[in-house]
Amino acid sequence: MRTQRHLHIRPRAIAGGVLIGAVLALSGCRQVQPWSTSEFQSLFDGHSLAGWVMENSETPSYGVTNGSLYCVPGGKGKLFTEKEYENFILRFEFKLAPGANSGIGIRAPLRGHTATLGMEIQILDEAAAAAGSLGPLRPEQYHGSIYDVVAAQQGALKPPGEWNSEQIIADGRTITVIVNGVTILETDLNAIDDPATIIRHPGLFRERGHIGLLGHGDYVEFRNFQIRELPRPTAWKNFVPLFNGTDLSGWKGSVGDPRKRAALSPAALAAAQTRANEQARAQWRVEAGALVYRGTNTDNLSTEKDYVNFELVADWKIEPEGNSGVYLRGTPQVEICDPFTGGTATAVRSGSGGLLNNRTNANQPLLTADHPVGEWNRFRILMAGDKVHVFLNDELVVNGVTLENFWQRDLPVLPFGPIELEARRTPVWFKNLYIRELYSPKS
Repeated sequence: MRTQRHLHIRPRAIAGGVLIGAVLALSGCRQVQPWSTSEFQSLFDGHSLAGWVMENSETPSYGVTNGSLYCVPGGKGKLFTEKEYENFILRFEFKLAPGANSGIGIRAPLRGHTATLGMEIQILDEAAAAAGSLGPLRPEQYHGSIYDVVAAQQGALKPPGEWNSEQIIADGRTITVIVNGVTILETDLNAIDDPATIIRHPGLFRERGHIGLLGHGDYVEFRNFQIRELPRPTAWKNFVPLFNGTDLSGWKGSVGDPRKRAALSPAALAAAQTRANEQARAQWRVEAGALVYRGTNTDNLSTEKDYVNFELVADWKIEPEGNSGVYLRGTPQVEICDPFTGGTATAVRSGSGGLLNNRTNANQPLLTADHPVGEWNRFRILMAGDKVHVFLNDELVVNGVTLENFWQRDLPVLPFGPIELEARRTPVWFKNLYIRELYSPKS
């Protein structure tokens, strides 16, 4: 059979913020060869649920029969691998009952809504969906789709009652789904830059998590679950470095707050900026490839460029009772603190990552995800509209919280502004500072 060509289309925002499929076929689906069996490990032993953990179910939702793992009719619990996975090739076989609906969770947390806090690859009887017996469905709800986000190509499934083979490949930000040897989805998550979608789906950018079966009360059988782990990609695809590891290029001192800057004449602003640059360079330095603050003042370091919507990655560490933060659009701040040592400076902190200066909306993290003081931590911060997601060490600690305007409480957060690293008179180290700009609606 001749290999068919695909047209890869970058998802784009349409009315309501919905994304349409990242892969469309010009003349059918691309055929691919099966992967070699070498280096794959079994996730299912064929006779028990060893290595799996049940979540969100008061009654049994999964069982084992004749070497297959099945979803119990009426059971709506989730079954997750005990182990977490980052980059991998997952392959399995499945057989649907007529009208069945299920899903495969990837890079998912054990608790919460898998399709938003992780990703759900849809499992669905396409024929029943096309006939309308499953209710009205959008393209991104059909089989193989990243649920509610990216639509897969239809037509590769066998009829209900027959076994299908499927492979899900998560390789960095590239997600591929292959059904019965046909690639039905291949998309770059970095192409998803619609703020409304990102607000709904922070889990798109999780780096690791559990693999899960997401039952919807319908009978589905699975067998031959196997996984091959892949190395972490070394390149920061679509990200731009904010720090070159050698000097302060691209950074400047922070001149007061936006109201004070706006009140200055051009000449006065230029003079103030010169002074701020001198003060910042006296307090911030580069040591062993890291950007370090060792000052006694409160001289923040600011990017020269302003940003609107973005994904920011920042590694940081502090000393005991250390305190710092990251300003978004020049607005304080995603908090960095020591939740372990105690003392006056950190007595009210439950951990890093919270939007400290919020008054109406949440200002504390959902959980404490800090590594021990003195070790490196990683922020992954998503700013979309006025909402913020914060991952700390790959744990979601802020989920779609509104960032308030610290400078003028009666107004929304500033529409644009710089990234600032906060100086709080205690040493702080930063490295691996990268940013990826997202779609920004035209004003």
